[in-house]
Amino acid sequence: MTDLSPTGDSLIRHDALVDLLARIFERHGCSETVARILAANCAGCERDGSFSHGVFRIPGYVGSLTSGWVDGRAVPVLEEAGPTFLRADAANGFAQPALEAARPRLMEMARSGGMALLAIRNSHHFSALWPDVEPFAREGLVALSVVNSFACVVPHGGHSAVYGTNPMAFATPCAGGEPIVFDQAASSMANGDVRIAAREGHDLPPGYGVDRDGVPTTDPRAVLDGGALLPFGGHKGSSIAFLIEVLSAALTGGKFSFEVDWSAHPGAETPHTGQLLILIDPARGGNAGFAERVLTLTDRVRAAGQMRMPGDRRHVHRARTDAEGIPLGAAKLAELRALA
Repeated sequence: MTDLSPTGDSLIRHDALVDLLARIFERHGCSETVARILAANCAGCERDGSFSHGVFRIPGYVGSLTSGWVDGRAVPVLEEAGPTFLRADAANGFAQPALEAARPRLMEMARSGGMALLAIRNSHHFSALWPDVEPFAREGLVALSVVNSFACVVPHGGHSAVYGTNPMAFATPCAGGEPIVFDQAASSMANGDVRIAAREGHDLPPGYGVDRDGVPTTDPRAVLDGGALLPFGGHKGSSIAFLIEVLSAALTGGKFSFEVDWSAHPGAETPHTGQLLILIDPARGGNAGFAERVLTLTDRVRAAGQMRMPGDRRHVHRARTDAEGIPLGAAKLAELRALA
């Protein structure tokens, strides 16, 4: 199942990593269906180089499951609120199984109505957001999703955390190649990247965070220990974080980031909030050459000097790890096997 990379790391195939992670999820309280969905999601992030949402997250998943904070056997409940409006109650389970349960009907709605909206509530989302939207772009649809988190971001000009990192992800087909996909937080950086910086002893860039007294700091440990991140771009990022709270929580019926309280569940790390996903069928826009038009735009962007489009790095990383295997440190692989 494993070989060694030139750096001495173990190399594991993507499918083997999915199997290993699925065993972990099942052992710690997930149904087989939920375990496979989460394992594929997490292994895909590791494969594609999204390390802050790959196997790094497994202890947090386990903590949430074993503390009783999340129900790993929850069965989502779907409700059609309109011709193109689908609601999903994740039943205190994970958001990805709710999305998988909704996918067939959501696709039908998008094809028949030109667009579709999925509002997920009572859900836990602990992964990158781009895996939720990229598959729809591969089906020829434009996809946009937003999710809120737990309070760890200070509003612009504020003194205490209100918002989550509140990412948004966008995916569009593009002629002649891979979809264009981006996933970016409304905060200066992802919380997972702060935790990785703390673990590895790296400073944060100036202007990214404050300590528990609201004093600017580059120490990731101070940000995590009662401090907070700042929104990107000052008031602009703060406004986007507000928008995402409205769409992810107020519209779906989920919790706001500042309403997440896991104090009674030591070890829990998965935010219990909401998610919104919007699909658009570009064929309804009256432009049969939509994907070619997107290619025209990307060609002009590259000609202007931006040689890497959103998602390019992940696609390159995916091709390499599919061919060579996913590198994991020996200690990390041993930890995963112990959890399984």
